[in-house]
Amino acid sequence: MNLELMGVITIVAGLVILTAPIHWSFSLMVLSTLFGAAAALSLPMLGGATVLVPSLFLPFFALRLFMAAGEGYFFAALQPSQAGFWLLLLTSFGLLTAVFFPRIFQGITETMTVERVANGRNFISLTPLRFSSNNITQSVYSVGGVVAFAAAFAYFRKAGTPRHLIGAIVLLATMNLAFAIADVVTYFTQTEHIMSFFRTANYALLTGSEKGGLKRISGTFPEASTFAGYALVLFALTASLWLDRMRSWTTGVLGALSLAALLLSTSATALVGIMVVVPFLWLRAIATGLRDPAMARPTFLVVAVAVVPLLVLILVVLFPGITESLQDFIDEMLLSKASSQSGRERTLWNAMAYKTFLDTYGLGAGLGSARASSYVLVLLSNVGLLGFLFFLIFVAAVLGARTPRNADSELLCVVRACKAGVLAMVATSAISGTVYDLGTMFYVLTGSLAAFAVPASAGGPATGSQHSLRPADSMEAFS
Repeated sequence: MNLELMGVITIVAGLVILTAPIHWSFSLMVLSTLFGAAAALSLPMLGGATVLVPSLFLPFFALRLFMAAGEGYFFAALQPSQAGFWLLLLTSFGLLTAVFFPRIFQGITETMTVERVANGRNFISLTPLRFSSNNITQSVYSVGGVVAFAAAFAYFRKAGTPRHLIGAIVLLATMNLAFAIADVVTYFTQTEHIMSFFRTANYALLTGSEKGGLKRISGTFPEASTFAGYALVLFALTASLWLDRMRSWTTGVLGALSLAALLLSTSATALVGIMVVVPFLWLRAIATGLRDPAMARPTFLVVAVAVVPLLVLILVVLFPGITESLQDFIDEMLLSKASSQSGRERTLWNAMAYKTFLDTYGLGAGLGSARASSYVLVLLSNVGLLGFLFFLIFVAAVLGARTPRNADSELLCVVRACKAGVLAMVATSAISGTVYDLGTMFYVLTGSLAAFAVPASAGGPATGSQHSLRPADSMEAFS
């Protein structure tokens, strides 16, 4: 095991939060998810597999919550009345498939999988199905997802308030934009080595590419599409808070800048994700305006429907050259995507994942055994139809949950923001997700939602929910 400098920093931060106020632990846990290409540890025994910063910080976060709240809240997060129960079922089934299915179906099919080379970079190749280090790493990540979900749930049931989540979102969006700017500046000033401090994972790093004459923003992530998926979640969160007039000036600016960063990332994933998130927010804004005119955002509705198309038309008329440049740009990003080398590779991944699903009789090849370019096919090829159904039920339970009847407006706004963030993450993963693990941020958001909201079938808050709306200055919050 090799400890990286970012790993040392993470361990020190983890030890500090064990004695610091509990709110620090949540803020740092959320902030750690920003470092999507920073290795904390490397494991030569697993072919150089890397442990990222959020994965190393997670045990400290969970331990801090256990010290403050005990095990009761963790178990409550996973009880049958909670959405976490379906995540637990999915993870348990996934662990069983990781252990047995690669051996049961060994050699009967081929899968796209990551081949790791110690002290080198990963590469993806088509190989006969067999048990590999990927089954181990993805299993560990899946367990980490359950822990992150339960710890976030415990935090908001014990001490956290909606205001703490809003503060963490604002901080995270600000830092993400700062690193995006740093990525562009260091690229054009030939000082990329500064950003290399945050890019130490054993991944294929595509951080220096351009498209349509624009630098493809990757920030602290290994490539532009990963950055785009992350930034889209932050855009959905901040835009939702702005629509609900929560810290309007701050969330409005951060939402607009996050949208600009998404567009400048030149990622097809970003564009498709925007086409899902913006209509969702627009429809929600209409519903909110009809229900409560005081909360309406008429300017947003008018701009989205009338002003944006009008501006596009004016630009086309006044600057004809823009039309040709824009057409070339869109063709390169979307229309020619399938015929590009990357598009052909990802099409092959999906074709092989679907073949794996069929060859294993719908059971899957085992968690971590196959890679695809769509999370739907990742689930089907890894954990089969049963695992796919578990995931659908989990997401439906999270997005379909409702808040307590006595919830205040701040809580309602945060719940809506979290649902927008989860929807953004599911949408981008559905079109470009490559592995089972959706990242710590996904499980923190879903765990927060489960803590704030009540399943539709329940008559009231689950045990311990009386703590979720406790004032921020509560003395027990610092236990």
